[in-house]
Amino acid sequence: MRAMVLPGPRARLRMDERADPIPGDGQIRVKVSACGVCRTDLHVVDGELPDIRYPIVPGHEIVGRIDLIGPVVTTHRLGDRVGIPWLGYTCGTCRFCREGMENLCDHPLFTGCTRDGGYATHAIADARYAFPLGEDGDDVAIAPLLCAGLIGWRSLVMAGHAKRLGIYGFGAAGHIVAQVAVWQGRSVYGFTRRGDIAAQDFARKLGAVWAGASDELPDAPLDAAVIYAPAGELVPAALRAVRKGGRVVCAGIHMSDIPSFPYNLLWEERQLLSVANLTRQDGLDFLKIAPQAGVRTETTVFALNEANEVLDRLRGGQILGAAVLRP
Repeated sequence: MRAMVLPGPRARLRMDERADPIPGDGQIRVKVSACGVCRTDLHVVDGELPDIRYPIVPGHEIVGRIDLIGPVVTTHRLGDRVGIPWLGYTCGTCRFCREGMENLCDHPLFTGCTRDGGYATHAIADARYAFPLGEDGDDVAIAPLLCAGLIGWRSLVMAGHAKRLGIYGFGAAGHIVAQVAVWQGRSVYGFTRRGDIAAQDFARKLGAVWAGASDELPDAPLDAAVIYAPAGELVPAALRAVRKGGRVVCAGIHMSDIPSFPYNLLWEERQLLSVANLTRQDGLDFLKIAPQAGVRTETTVFALNEANEVLDRLRGGQILGAAVLRP
């Protein structure tokens, strides 16, 4: 197999030739057909997440077909098309797993961070954490749903029944969530980097009723806002934009420090929440809803050996929608 391997923090990925991996008990091997490039991959490359296992093969928005099955797997068959997300394993025994919060498991494994991911021709996965995808839809179009879509869905649920919803950062997650929110009958407000006219036009194209810079106030107070950009300064900006009793949901796995802000921005029962990982039920729910909502991902396809260049472009805000690698 071939894999783009990250040898250490802030290093460039290198192409390695490896022996094909063999799945163990409860595992499957997937021949990767598409792997989305997620902003979380940048945090892995930059060493900004805890317990990263180096060297590591990044990538956790994996679509492919099972080409080898390990012992004691009864839920999947050879040739099945599956999706492999960020959450790759949970212990099942800690308090959080027992109480239905496996996204907060004390002993998890994360695809492309603490176990090898999908920037490769093949990947090993725990069969319990591989979503059946059926045969409808294109592999490239589905790949971004497996993190940008899933985390986006969880954050949308946490935003409650907000009628006026602000989305800060109109990238892979933002452009997927906007489509679901519009389908649900919400009014979407898109916030982008100042001067990013293309992203603002993109937001309007997807149904946003307003689009502007992230330091602007919308034309009406928001019921809730979701922040996808990893910029801490957006927290007080979003709190300023939401009404009394409104919610601000921080959906990223990493964010720069939040600057101090006056208490009156939080007062009047505004709520500040964070999203951590996902549960398998989130995946099952969203993958059922996405086709009903008519979600269409905007994707740009790159070859596996272009992973470094893609990450550079993502860091610079030069990807509209989502980037996807094809081995």
